Amino acid sequence: MPYRCASILLAIAVFFPAGFCQTPSQATTAPSAASHWATKDEVVTLRDFRFGSGETLPELRLHYLTLGSPHRDAAGHVDNAILLLHGTGGSAHSLLNPVFSDVLFVPGGVLDIQKYFLILPDEIGHGKSSKPSDGMHMHFPAYDYDDMVGADRMMLDQMHVDHLRLIFGTSMGCMQGFVWAETYPDFMDALAPLACLPVEIAGRNRMMRYMAIQDLKLDPAWQNGEYKSEPQDGLRAANEMLLVMGSAPLVMQKEAPTRADAERFVDRYLTRTMASTDANDMIYYLNASRNYNPEPKLESIKAPVLWINSADDYINPPELGIAEKMVKRISHGRFILLPISDKTHGHGTHTEAAVWKDYLAEFMEATSPKH
Repeated sequence: MPYRCASILLAIAVFFPAGFCQTPSQATTAPSAASHWATKDEVVTLRDFRFGSGETLPELRLHYLTLGSPHRDAAGHVDNAILLLHGTGGSAHSLLNPVFSDVLFVPGGVLDIQKYFLILPDEIGHGKSSKPSDGMHMHFPAYDYDDMVGADRMMLDQMHVDHLRLIFGTSMGCMQGFVWAETYPDFMDALAPLACLPVEIAGRNRMMRYMAIQDLKLDPAWQNGEYKSEPQDGLRAANEMLLVMGSAPLVMQKEAPTRADAERFVDRYLTRTMASTDANDMIYYLNASRNYNPEPKLESIKAPVLWINSADDYINPPELGIAEKMVKRISHGRFILLPISDKTHGHGTHTEAAVWKDYLAEFMEATSPKH
């Protein structure tokens, strides 16, 4: 796949379900993950899991991948574990994309798997973890980011990992990182959230999510979530909204420089996303951010924070001025706004590791535990 095409895939597909964005040359083929990484597939079952809504599941399945091996200190505690958190609609495989993994996981890389034990979960409602499309449809518990963090913590308990060297998160994972830091402030040495804001999802961000959700629910074919085949009109409109949310004008102009290119891009994008998206799953994961708001407790964050956004991020636009204000309330926080360039890719810059890896390398060195 040409690098230019791979970049625009990232600008959209990593925030939304894997393969949402599509190059004109790939009408039916999903972008391949970095299959050369010898990940281990694992599943934990969390019994009688209680959600913040008060609902429970007798069994909550949480799937995750690992790379590298845990190292235990003299006291038997794992001291090299890194939790990598994917974006909305993605999965553990999202961060195996070569422009991320082949930059960071390699020998000598910032997240070298010969040095670190990487843990990549499928969050609730995503990937191979429990989700509405497994059969419960709209009767699935109304999960949120707090539930995701709580489930991940229970997963780590079963793995006998009681401390994390780093929590790294993109988009939804970025927001989960802030929840982690406030809920379990002593659990990590450092936090690297990319592409989000630590405030309530409101304004245009919530409007876009709400419109996509309503597109699905107001399609008569949705049938309150009990459809036998996907509600095509609602699903098309929702996917179109997601395309706009994840867009980066400079990248898209380069990818589709003519009217025919632009229309072909949209048609093939929709062909692909319509075939790979479940309407109920989408409603749930877009709505999971509904009560996210770490802003009141930012002062409680103890871990050093490296927070990076991109100036061409349509979802978290810099003109709001929120990040510069909020970072002042994080005692060991640093905020970096990456300027727009031919190397940034809108919201998807969070996965373009070459753009920001030097900042992460410096941060890892600065936060290395002193023995």
